[in-house]
Amino acid sequence: MTDEQATQTHEQGMQIGFIGLGNMGGPMAANLVAAGYSVTGYDPVPAAAQKAAAAGVRMAASADEAVTGAGIVITMLPTGTHVLNALSGDGDMLGLLAAAAPDALFLECSTISVDDATTAHALMLETGHRGLDAPVSGGVVGAEAGTLTFMVGGAEEDFAAALPLLEVMGGRVVHCGGPGAGQAAKICNNMILGVSMIAVSEAFVLGEELGLTHQALFDVASAASGQCWALTTNCPVPGPVPASPANRDYRPGFAAALMAKDLGLAADALDSTGVRAELGRRAGEIFRELTESGSGGEDFSAVIKTIRAGAGGTNSTGDINSTGDTNSDTAGQQPAEQSGAV
Repeated sequence: MTDEQATQTHEQGMQIGFIGLGNMGGPMAANLVAAGYSVTGYDPVPAAAQKAAAAGVRMAASADEAVTGAGIVITMLPTGTHVLNALSGDGDMLGLLAAAAPDALFLECSTISVDDATTAHALMLETGHRGLDAPVSGGVVGAEAGTLTFMVGGAEEDFAAALPLLEVMGGRVVHCGGPGAGQAAKICNNMILGVSMIAVSEAFVLGEELGLTHQALFDVASAASGQCWALTTNCPVPGPVPASPANRDYRPGFAAALMAKDLGLAADALDSTGVRAELGRRAGEIFRELTESGSGGEDFSAVIKTIRAGAGGTNSTGDINSTGDTNSDTAGQQPAEQSGAV
């Protein structure tokens, strides 16, 4: 945002209500405050609320209070059910749509199903508001650095109105199409990511069984046709990529449970469209199994442990490496959220 835009924001008295100030929402709201925006927020988790307050976000006692009179409302919530309940009200809650200023612009940044996104958009229009679905990629590191990628669905004029805000929080902003298109892009992207992480993990386990060191396989694949983000940024074995979660006992990053959730959304979309996608569906099953085994809080690259456990050879522990590929060599050098995926 330019100085001129920041000045205009203050002159217009633009108030932003931000609901959901966790690992992603908190840093996003903090970046808006640092850019000169007036942000009032709400999160039911005391630690998240306290951290946001320390960053300059004015805290409200309820979600309704946080968006009262707000011309911009940003939501970052766990599921589509949370989003729809927050918009329409649940229990004692009036609802964000009723509490916000007339003709408010809603930026729904959660990762939810395309159907829930289009339902939310319809509710926004029915109540005299405007709305965009704007899920993100980039992880906690991207949220903190303001380098997130936003995938946005909605009307062109609403996208143009939101762009200065999105550019504060993100390094890349892509208008993907009409309502729901942002969520469609997100689940398609994460289906690619989930499948590719499994493929990379399978290749490393096979390499272990064949006597390859992790570094040797990485040096070949990272410069050949096997190159992909799951390999070169979020490598599932310790050593070759010091910043990857594998070097810190798979501390996320992007948690396996979130990948399972996103692949579940992809499966729902596959069902509704009739698209055949055997790898995408199987990837969802594998990450769901990983989560149900108790590893949902680990980085999604920990799926390699599931694959390795099923290997039948003598090298299935992964201890064959002569290149120092051990957790202790690089642990603690980078923050856990370096993964950068969502």
